[in-house]
This record gives sequence, structure tokens and C-alpha cells, in this order.
Amino acid sequence: MRHHWTAILTLAVCLGIVSNGYAQQDATAYVGARIIPIVGDEIENGVLIVKDGKIVEVRTADDRKFADGTQVVDVTGKVLMPGLICTHSHIGGVGGGDGSGPLHPEVRIYDAINVRSSGFRRAVAGGLTALNIMPGSGHLLSGQTVYVKLREARTIEDMFIRLKDGRIAGGMKMANGTNSQRDKPFPGTRGKSASLVREMFVAAQEYRDKMAKASEDDKKRPDRDLGKEFLIEVLEGRRVVHHHTHRNDDIMTVLRLSKEFGFRVVLHHVSEGWMVADEIAKSGAPCSVILVDSPGGKLEASNLIFETGAFLENAGVLTAFHTDDWITDSRVFFRMAALGVRAGMSRQKALEALTIAGAKILELEDRIGSLEPKKDADFIILDGDPFSVYTKVLETYVEGEKVFDRSDPEDYLHAVGGFGAGHDQEPYLCCRGHQSDD
Repeated sequence: MRHHWTAILTLAVCLGIVSNGYAQQDATAYVGARIIPIVGDEIENGVLIVKDGKIVEVRTADDRKFADGTQVVDVTGKVLMPGLICTHSHIGGVGGGDGSGPLHPEVRIYDAINVRSSGFRRAVAGGLTALNIMPGSGHLLSGQTVYVKLREARTIEDMFIRLKDGRIAGGMKMANGTNSQRDKPFPGTRGKSASLVREMFVAAQEYRDKMAKASEDDKKRPDRDLGKEFLIEVLEGRRVVHHHTHRNDDIMTVLRLSKEFGFRVVLHHVSEGWMVADEIAKSGAPCSVILVDSPGGKLEASNLIFETGAFLENAGVLTAFHTDDWITDSRVFFRMAALGVRAGMSRQKALEALTIAGAKILELEDRIGSLEPKKDADFIILDGDPFSVYTKVLETYVEGEKVFDRSDPEDYLHAVGGFGAGHDQEPYLCCRGHQSDD
């Protein structure tokens, strides 16, 4: 990402000062900003203390006493809040399943991500610090998603969020509606789409049962099937389904299949989610919502309204926003929540929809999404209120490390530049010349 990073990291390793991913360092106190912690009341004159990539303390600045060696950074007049979380992104030049069939549970999206894509620089310029990167929705199941931190990276492994058991965090991307309907071997109707998904899960159940029955007897074990192995993770609740769905009837089909096979699901887009908000609430499924300035592009999204967030909030549905970048540029993610507020969503829930709600959807709320002690020091500094059209992201930090600085000419280019922001990397255009569209 930044051209200095490789040399600095190499030198640090050679000198032996890097341990567990962090150089041991004195604390840094960011003093004087209006702090929006998301959990708890806003602090007009606040202090955020960070050490070794973690948040140590969040409090008022009335007490200016700090531990010896603490570096004090004056951010008076600024706004400081958690880094933003996008629960549905396509940056990195990604591509999932191909045209050989409609179901690809064995495909891992991180095998197709270029960490040097300009999309990552645009994302941190917009204040994003964590993403769910997904294949597109041109398939009933297009592959596995991956949850990443926007750390400085040489390879995708540097961005992985790992679970406590060491597994790479991520879900499974599925879709219904018109996206996955085309010529054979793909389905041509909504009914056939649902039946293929049902057949897939039944086959995975049978494979799971045969594996259990065989126990340690290799002779009785069925031939290894990578796709079914990952589907078992879905059936057993170890991998959540992120499901593209727009129309109210498509939403209900997803909920029906989720109940039938017992898999956990997050509903994405939900253009007509406002029509079945009570049913979504009853199911317990969270929603990842997109709002766009000019609804259209596909008939099933024709009923998309800005009030969706308010409808879901009033029904008690856990709701986050997402960029679907490039559908919405990561640099203007704040604007989506502002539109939600204009249409009746509360300010607090709109802020949560950019931060802690996304963390909960990704099951990472114990680590990210709010400014609380012991959480990762992922935060951003703004020059105004987050919902003002005039506000700009000045700095972005991931685990205490600055990954974006608007005053840096290279970073500024990515903050304000056009398509590609000065980089020759082709961005992922899901609806132009790619097999998977969203």
C-alpha cells in the first residue's frame, strides 16, 4: 500500500522490535475532540488513549494527567469515532464462481483479491477499517466471503481477521432473484432457484451423515467434497450466510430456507424489506442495507426507499448499511446513513449502522465497532459532524496505526481522485463484463 511500509517493516523485524504484530510502544492520547464512542454518551471534550493497538481508556479531557512517556496529540475541534465497517464490499478486483454452474461453495474469495488495488486506499480515505469482501451475486451461491482489517498489507494474509480458533473469519455468499437466473445450467425461474438450493443442502446433510457414520473407518468414508465440507460449516452454524435478496417474496424464500435447514443468515440489500419488516424481525435475521441516490438499474429494486432503515429500526431488526462498492463509493459511506436519518431513522441507530451493528453482523463486536477499553484501536478523525455533507475524513487508524492521512499528497489523491484514483488497477465492476453481478 504505502511505498515506505515494506522497508520499515523489514527493518523492524531485523532489529527484533516487532512482537505479535506490534512494536512495543508508549501510549498515545488523542485529546480535545468530540468523541462519539457509539456505546455510551458522546463526550464533548474527550480523551482517547491507545497503546499497542488497543484502546486503553476513553474519558473527558478535564483530567490532563497521563502516564510517563505518553504522546499527546491535540485534536481539539475535531470529531473522533470508531472506524466504519462495511458488511458488503467488492473491492480488490474480486471474482467468485464462474459460468460452469450456479453453486460454488468451495470457492474462496480471498484467492482472488489484489491487496494493491486502489479500492483499499479509497476505503480508508472514507474512514472504513473493516470489510466483508464478497463475490458477486450472479450465482445462487458464488463462494466464501472474507472479513478483513484494512491494515498496511503486502499480501491478503496481512489483512485477515482470525477467529480465536485460528480460522479465517468469513461467511458464505448466496443470492436469489433475477441475478442468478439465466441460461442452463443456471435456473430460469425463482421456483427452480429455490429447489436447486434445497437439493444442495440436502446433499450436504447426507454427506455430513455419511462422514459421521464412517467415523474413523476410511473405507466407509465418501470421497472428499470441498464444497460440501464448507456447506457443513453453514449447516452447523460455524459460517453465516450473507444473502443477496431484493423483493419481498425473495426475502421470504430466504427466511423459509433458513428455517428449513437451520442456517444463520444476514439479509443483504432488502429493497422491499420495508414491506416485510415484521416478518424479518420475527425471524431474528439482521439486515445489511444499501441506499442509493437514484434507485433503479434492475426492476426488483424499483421499490427501494430511503425509509427502509426506519422501518427496520421500528420493527427491532439489527440493521447495518453497506457500500456494495462500486455501487456506492466507499469514500461517501457516511452519506448513506445521513439519508437514512433524513428518512426517519434515528441518529443513534444510523451511527450504529455504520459501526457496531456491522460488527455484530460479522460477529466481531467484542473487538471492533465502538470505542471501549480492550477493543482494537480502529478509529477515525473527522473535521465535522459525520452526517454533514461538508465533513471530511482527516485520518484513519487501524489497530493504532495510521493508514490514511488526508494531508499526505498520495492519500489525498485517493481521497479526491476519480475512477481508479490515479492507479491503473481495474476496479471490480460487477455489472460490466464479469460473470457475477450484484
